[in-house]
Amino acid sequence: MRALSADAGARTLPGCPVRSYRVACVDLTHQRTWVQQRGRILFGPVPMRSGGVRHPTRTGWFRIYWRHRYHWSTLYNSPMPYAQFFSGGQAFHAVRGSIRTRGGSMGCVNLRLADARGLWKVLRKGDHVYVWGRRHHG
Repeated sequence: MRALSADAGARTLPGCPVRSYRVACVDLTHQRTWVQQRGRILFGPVPMRSGGVRHPTRTGWFRIYWRHRYHWSTLYNSPMPYAQFFSGGQAFHAVRGSIRTRGGSMGCVNLRLADARGLWKVLRKGDHVYVWGRRHHG
């Protein structure tokens, strides 16, 4: 996945609309996320884990409405470092261990710690998020 990060500054990838403002792109089909603006990639793409069958990550347009660097989920009694919420309780955040699991998340976009930290540095409250595609289960 290190090669994916080499795309920063390159032209955008297919699937995510090009806008004049920052857009956090969440590609459920390929399980990757990045940030782009004006046809250029500002961050990523990096691997991610989206929601599982019972708790899918919602698709569509959203905005980052709350950021909390040291968030703790009271619902799951679990840390959510670098949490950036964009749809109800769904957020970008770091997880411990591997993001490569069969079951998926509880709807959030799970990232490796370094990637969640990098995304935190690029996004701001109010930035747009576009989620599309379909996670392949199995």
